[in-house]
Amino acid sequence: MSRLATIRKLTAQAPVIAPSMLKCDFTRLADEVSALEAAGSQVLHWDVMDGHFVPNLSYGPMVFSGLRDQTSQIFDAHLMISEPERYLNAYLEAGCDCVTIHIEAVPEPADLLEEIRNADRVAGLSLNPGTDLERIKPYIHLCDLILVMSVEPGFGGQAFKPEAVERLAKLKEIVDSETILSVDGGIGPDTIGDCAAAGATLFVTGSSVFNADNYRDAIAEMRSIADRRRISLSSQE
Repeated sequence: MSRLATIRKLTAQAPVIAPSMLKCDFTRLADEVSALEAAGSQVLHWDVMDGHFVPNLSYGPMVFSGLRDQTSQIFDAHLMISEPERYLNAYLEAGCDCVTIHIEAVPEPADLLEEIRNADRVAGLSLNPGTDLERIKPYIHLCDLILVMSVEPGFGGQAFKPEAVERLAKLKEIVDSETILSVDGGIGPDTIGDCAAAGATLFVTGSSVFNADNYRDAIAEMRSIADRRRISLSSQE
């Protein structure tokens, strides 16, 4: 899928729930991908960790390439790795539709964001909870997507940091209307509404989907909560 087609799909389908595959059953990975698609998932969020930038390891591009033909869901690769420029081509070749890098890993990300866009993929930039928003402001014009971390990166199942809501609201005021705001960490029925009201439209969810008895019901519930808050906010403006 082209960059613009991916952006249009993410915008048209908003609010979008993106299950974080870090929390899936890895012994049944292909089955999990199929089950999520059947449950109405539009996006799969892949947390790529290298044991260096974050103190954990996950999966790599070979996993994505092996699954790419199995599903039409958007592959959203979140590169929590050092020196992402060394590995970017592998993720592009594996079929990732969105590639997000960290400002903490690439203090001067302009060239890499442009490289992602030139490959006709969605270019994303992420920042950790302790990173000042000022760090990413010079690069916002090069971002199709901005990912606000609402937990410290590297481990699933952490509690949501409420200051992420204010950070989303501040970003909403300064980004282009077509820029996708995403949030990752501790997102569930109790937190998704505030994030939606602050401007987020793409929500990375782990435990709230994978610990649920029914994936479809979990995804539908969170979409409904986010949509109601977004509509309520629009009616007040």
